[in-house]
Amino acid sequence: MTNGLVLLIEVGLLALLLVLAFRMLTLVRTDPFVAATTATYPGPISETMTEPSTGRNRMDIGNGTTGSSLDKCGLISQLHILLSIQERDCRENGLDIDRSPDVVKEYVAAWLYGAACALCDKPQRHSDALVNLVSQMISRKVGLRQPAAVQSLSTLTGSSTLLACFRYGVDGAEYWSEHRYVPAANSLYGAVTSNAFI
Repeated sequence: MTNGLVLLIEVGLLALLLVLAFRMLTLVRTDPFVAATTATYPGPISETMTEPSTGRNRMDIGNGTTGSSLDKCGLISQLHILLSIQERDCRENGLDIDRSPDVVKEYVAAWLYGAACALCDKPQRHSDALVNLVSQMISRKVGLRQPAAVQSLSTLTGSSTLLACFRYGVDGAEYWSEHRYVPAANSLYGAVTSNAFI
């Protein structure tokens, strides 16, 4: 009886391990960030330099940019921390972003996109991968639909208010990365209230 139960548990664990391995392989093949990271793995020269069929640099595959891949985990962690601090600052000053109209949420998206551009490496700035990452985060944390966030980030230069919020985000994140706080002049609250009538 006991031997049968132990054997059943071992078979179950083995099946779970196989399912986990299959799921990991599926995620690696479908996630462009992971695909770009694995494409830059230093293997034999013939494997890392060019794709045999197209002659393209392997690092071009994944997010459409050359250079090193986007450090997705590190950037997401920094953006979560920064956005959480700024959301708390906004609440303390009487601005509830969750209940704000979509146009204010677009300002938040522009500010966060500026912060993301400041915190990532130069080759990844203004890439489609970075726009998608920021729009997903805005969708989850702020409640702005992802297509609306992508649209506002794509047409950033068409609005002086969005462009100003973007610049506040760049300056705020650069200062935060060195000093671990954002001055009021570059904060999210300052960006929204200085550039919009709310």
